[in-house]
Order: sequence, then structure tokens, then C-alpha cells
Amino acid sequence: MTTTSDRPLRHAVIGAGMAGILAAIKLKQRGEEFVVYEKAAKIGGTWRENRYPGLTCDVPAHAYTYSFEPYPDWQAYYATGAEVQGYFEHVVAKYGLAADIRFNSEVTSLDWDSAASQWTVTLADGTAEVFDVVIAASGVLHHPRLPEIEGLDTFAGRAFHTARWDEHAPIDGARVGLVGSGSTGIQIVTAINKKVERLVHFQRSPQWVMPVPQFPYSEEDREAFRRDPALIDAIRFADEYIGNIRRFTDAITDVDGPQMLAIEQICRDHFETSIRDPELKEKLRPNYRAACKRLIYSWCYFEEVQHPAVFVETGRIARVEPHGVRMAGGAFHELDTLILATGFHADRFIRPAGVTGEGEMTLDRFWATRPTAHYAVTLPHFPNLFMLNGPTGPVGNFSLIDIAERQWDYIDQLIDLLRKGEAAAVMPTVEAHEAYEERRVAAAKTTIFGSGCTSWYLDATGVPSSWPWSYDAFADAMAKPVLSEYAIRARVG
Repeated sequence: MTTTSDRPLRHAVIGAGMAGILAAIKLKQRGEEFVVYEKAAKIGGTWRENRYPGLTCDVPAHAYTYSFEPYPDWQAYYATGAEVQGYFEHVVAKYGLAADIRFNSEVTSLDWDSAASQWTVTLADGTAEVFDVVIAASGVLHHPRLPEIEGLDTFAGRAFHTARWDEHAPIDGARVGLVGSGSTGIQIVTAINKKVERLVHFQRSPQWVMPVPQFPYSEEDREAFRRDPALIDAIRFADEYIGNIRRFTDAITDVDGPQMLAIEQICRDHFETSIRDPELKEKLRPNYRAACKRLIYSWCYFEEVQHPAVFVETGRIARVEPHGVRMAGGAFHELDTLILATGFHADRFIRPAGVTGEGEMTLDRFWATRPTAHYAVTLPHFPNLFMLNGPTGPVGNFSLIDIAERQWDYIDQLIDLLRKGEAAAVMPTVEAHEAYEERRVAAAKTTIFGSGCTSWYLDATGVPSSWPWSYDAFADAMAKPVLSEYAIRARVG
């Protein structure tokens, strides 16, 4: 076990989703002391929370695995949410992590002790423990955003957010309303359109759709993957995936370049050739550039939305009434079930836990303008606190597992300063972070995300809250921390 000069480091990992499981594996492999705090009764994060019909990961299944833990048993090229949850449960069992996870243990506050160079982690039940390092792996999309619609609480049927799916709500043969047309709403349309009597899809804004292939893996395919993992690597590391990631991130940052123009042409051709009804086509026609919002990856949406049971409603909702939804123009949609695919508060991260760092700086105060972190990982004023998939990290239609693994390599090098006793505390300097954020904001405004649409990518000031440079630039930044950008406090005694 690696130690500081006098005792082992203790690590707290917050969250047992994809990133928290990654951190736990890496710490366990090093023989470190750690605890994973999970607010729920089981692992999985977003894949535990979301159980709606049609849920599918929009990264090819073989690319949505830890690099060190390929999985031969995927059922199809794109995996269902239940399969992804099963993969993480498999990983937790294989690496023997269950005993390291404290379930039903919601972290409510983190408090830094400058004299001791330690964090006190307090839980909802009032218990508290002290740690040298905190890894915030709480995820991004886990605080449901409910729409502000008059009368929503008066609905006599079942109304619920997609992340709180109601298994008892009438769907089969029912009149169903669906509010929201992001990836969740679109996946639900494709899953239930043939089951309902009528599906009213209340579309807040239309979406560009990138057509992708979907096909099953046979048992013979899976047996071949088991016998020869190189067949898996040929899929997950192929140019068809990795090359597309690079081209996509290049397109994001060069909005008038050939890559972006090619993406727009593919989406436009798919739109124009897929929808037969002229009236529906105009309802579904976006008025912004492709990829300004998160691209929808689908092999069947345009076909499924044309099912006769589906009605796309583009008018403004006036209010919800006990038996349905009243539109501003007076039309009334009688409903049995109302599904809210209205997204999440993407600016919460570890909050609502209260975080108080050096000099009584709170995370709420530090993030008063926007959530921010140095290269998406560390924060000035908050020593020995590291984030996986934190604010200003890469977003888009590629694997956050890959992003988290690269971030872990960066974090591990900083923790190594503590392990070796070369430092008691490490955090970016205010000056270095301000310089990074100034560069990032300026660049983010010029990306496709800032080209003129509303999306959850935008912060409260309208600036895209994302990594605004290429995938390779992120990989290079994560390869080695620039220690001159960090305040490194020596151990005392």
C-alpha cells in the first residue's frame, strides 16, 4: 500500500455510477483505503435512475465499456439501458466492490480543515468521517427538471418525470401525453407508439437526427467475442468510432469547416428523405444548425413518429387540467397518462451537498456565475477535491467512460504527490484557473453549441459549458498536469 510519510491516505468517492466505480477499481488495484458513498440502494447512477421504455445508450455498446473490461455479451450494436446497468453490476461483482460501497448514504456536506489538510464528509443521517482526498463522481444528469406548467398538480391521471418512471401508469391502449423532444422523448416515441391508443408528443423544439445502424449480435457473434477479445477491440477502437469522435469534435470547434458541413448534410438528407407528410415535415424541421443541440442518434425515429397513433403538437401549452392538456389556442388533449421528458438540472453536479473549502469559500459562491473546474477536474479554494465528468468537460455523442478514464490518469498523478508525502494539499491556483476559464469561455462561444439554439449545454449566461477544443487536445491535457498551475502545500512536520 502506498502511504504518506506517516499513514495511508483515506479516499472518499461520492457516487457509485460509472465514474465512481472506475475510481473504486483504480484505488482498489493500488491497495488504497477508500469508501464509496452512494445515496441510493444500488449502483448504476443514471442507468439506475432511468428505466423508461426505449432507453438506449447512444454510444456503440462495445465502445461504452471500461478500456480494461471489454464485454462480449452485448445483445446489439447499441445497448439498452437495462443491459448497460447489467454491465456495471457485472463489473462491481467481478472486482469485489460491494463491500466498499455504503448504500443509502447521501453526502450532505464536505468541509475542509486547512490545519489538518483533510475533508470531513457528513451524511444525511448525521454521521461524519474524515478523509485526505475526495473524488466527486456524482454525475451530471441526475436532478430531474420539472416543467413550470400551470395546473400540473391537478392532473387526475398519472404524471411523472422519465427518471421516475411509473410502472403502473396506463400505456397500452391509453391516451398518453409526452412533453419534451430531446433524446429521451424521442426514444420513448419509438418504444410506445404502437402500444398506445393515441400519443400526443408535445414538442418544445424539433431535433436534427443522425441516422445510425442498429443490428443484433447473435449467440455465435457473442461466442466469437468471448473466444477472441481482439474482435471486440476491432469494433471499439476502429476508425468508424474513434475517427468519428475526432471528426465530430473537430466539427464542433470549426463550425464552417468540412466536417461540420458533412454532418449537416447527412442530417438534412436524412430529414428530407424520411418524412412523407408535408405538414409533419414542417413541424419537425429544426430552425438551428445540426449539433447545436445534442445530436439525436436514431435508426428509426422518423419512421416511428409517422405512425398514425402519434400526433406531434407544436403549440404552446396553456395549462394542465384534471383530464388532459389545454393548449394556448384552445385545443384540448384528453389524456390518461402524462410523461415529462423535460431533462435535468445540468448545473448541480455534487450539489445540493454543501461544500466549504479553504478560507470558508463555498462551492455555491465559487459557482455563482457558472459551474467551472480547472480542465474539468480540480477547483481553486478546494484542495484535494477531484471531479470526474465535472463542469467544462467534453460533451457530445461519445463515451464518457473514455473521458473519465483520461481524467483519472490526470487525478492519479496529483494524488501521487500526496501519497509520496511531497504535498499535504494540492489545488489549482486562482490565477491559473481564471486564465483557463477565460480561454475556455472565449472558445466555447465560437463552437457549434453557441451558434443559436437553447440547450442544456448552455450555462445561465448562455455560454456553452463544455470543452471547446478537440478530443486530442483533451487527451493531451489529461496526459500530465502542469504543476506550475497548482498550489502545492508541503506537509508540516
